[in-house]
Amino acid sequence: MGLAVTGLMLAGCGRVVDARASAREAAFEAEFPPTGQLIDVQGTTVHVDIRGSGPDLILLHGASGSSRDFTFALADRLAERYRVLAFDRPGLGWTEDIGAQTPNPIAQAELLRAAADQLGVRRPVVLGHSYGGAVALAWGLRAPGDTAALVIVSGATMPWPGTLTGWYAFLETPFGDRVGPPLLTALAPVSLGNRIMAGIFAPQAVPSGYADYIGVGLAARRGNYRANASQINTLRAYLRVMSPQYPRLTMPVEVIHGARDTIVPASVHALPLSDALPDAALTILPDQGHMPQHGDPQAIIDAVDRAAARAGLR
Repeated sequence: MGLAVTGLMLAGCGRVVDARASAREAAFEAEFPPTGQLIDVQGTTVHVDIRGSGPDLILLHGASGSSRDFTFALADRLAERYRVLAFDRPGLGWTEDIGAQTPNPIAQAELLRAAADQLGVRRPVVLGHSYGGAVALAWGLRAPGDTAALVIVSGATMPWPGTLTGWYAFLETPFGDRVGPPLLTALAPVSLGNRIMAGIFAPQAVPSGYADYIGVGLAARRGNYRANASQINTLRAYLRVMSPQYPRLTMPVEVIHGARDTIVPASVHALPLSDALPDAALTILPDQGHMPQHGDPQAIIDAVDRAAARAGLR
């Protein structure tokens, strides 16, 4: 009898939590709608924000985020001389997941390349930040002849030593997957996301207005939690497959990284990546952490311009 009562109580609590999570998700989505357009790509909804004119420039955001990271400020500056297409990656922002292939950076690149093709993109410069750096490299590997250049910003691009622990390891368990995202979506205060954000930006401060614009609530949806966790937990295995192929990438590549990045250390990622690429130019920003697109946006713009010039687009 005791176990039966306990089971009913837990089931009731689960329904309450799920209802609360659904209500918060609806509120988050109403507050932070798509900034661009939603297009159908092979049956999957993809969100892309397009602005400016000139050579095509693809922007791929990092873990947990969305295209809003770029459209906060950087995209408008780049749009002065490029046609900028900022995508939400699969399972994040307003782009739907792609099922079992959601954590596969190669499958992500293929979906977004198909979206770009629908939009008339030809020989783009592809910029990827953090996790998006892995997707940018996958883009180049899958379409070397139609990728003008790559720009890898704070890229998570090489298999790293050790294993993931804590929150991400917990979400990999069946119990963690079932209870973690609903509880956080339903109950976690937005201020928790702001504290996490501050750690990601360190040693730089979060730019004024960024927290209000980025839409922390979009990342706090159950589907986002699960998609992001699966992508991070499996990335190293995909990089083990991808990294031996990097010497095939003969297009110009600008590798730019903060020396004070403790989330994706330059010594583990940027330095060996630049050594592996035939035509890489490495820039280490001495005072920057993981978010140089905000801490030193001109350095990123300069890197894009160099990549475009090296590719003969400017």
